[in-house]
Amino acid sequence: MKNYTPRLFDVYKNDIQPILMKKLNIENVMQLPKIEKIVLNIGMGEAKDNKNSLSQAVDELTMITGQKPIITKAKNAISNFKVRIGDPVGVMCTLRGVKMYEFLDRFISISSPRIRDFRGFSSKGFDGRGNYNFGISEQIIFPEIDYDKVNSIRGMNITIVTNSGNDNYTYELLVGFGFPIKELKIKKNSSSGAVLKQDSNDEVKAQGKSEEDQENEKNINKVSEDLDSLDGGESEDKSENDPSVNDGPQSQEENSTESEED
Repeated sequence: MKNYTPRLFDVYKNDIQPILMKKLNIENVMQLPKIEKIVLNIGMGEAKDNKNSLSQAVDELTMITGQKPIITKAKNAISNFKVRIGDPVGVMCTLRGVKMYEFLDRFISISSPRIRDFRGFSSKGFDGRGNYNFGISEQIIFPEIDYDKVNSIRGMNITIVTNSGNDNYTYELLVGFGFPIKELKIKKNSSSGAVLKQDSNDEVKAQGKSEEDQENEKNINKVSEDLDSLDGGESEDKSENDPSVNDGPQSQEENSTESEED
């Protein structure tokens, strides 16, 4: 077992790394994105009152991951939820190394195809720092779980943590592994031609203003033009109605000549 290397790790070293170096224009292998850990978390609001459900969640997560999970406890007291400090609120497990790659391999190959009406995980789960989050609504998709022994259906949140710090790099890494994720959409800004990738990292910024800001500016300009036109129309009406304005210097000269003749 000491010389054992997971299948997915061999695929990463031999197949994925050369492809990423070409796609991302990276010359140094140490700069390539790499998965550091995978965190599985099950939130249980009823854990305080139902200890049997909590113990079963621990057993199920142990079978799924292959290691003993920890019971997470509340750090703050929330009176509305009747939660005190130290009350159990969920179960969490962190995978690294061999177990991490083995879990990811089983999940991509066996578990994800068993999800009902599955059309791929959303590409909106990136957090802007190169980490990807997604949720699972049923734990029975894992083949390790015996459906007859399940007392309740519970979901979980899975976080894939990488060292890239860039969402685009992580997306290309997951696609290389064969992870069933939807395509990362590209947004184009019409005014400046800037390109934004959905939920991208802070390094990828658009030059120019967003479409909403442009529309707001156009509306403001239209309103100001309408007000100017209204002001101009009112001034013309006043000049037509006021005889002193219409007469001008000629009318004043006529009045002066009439007074001299008198």
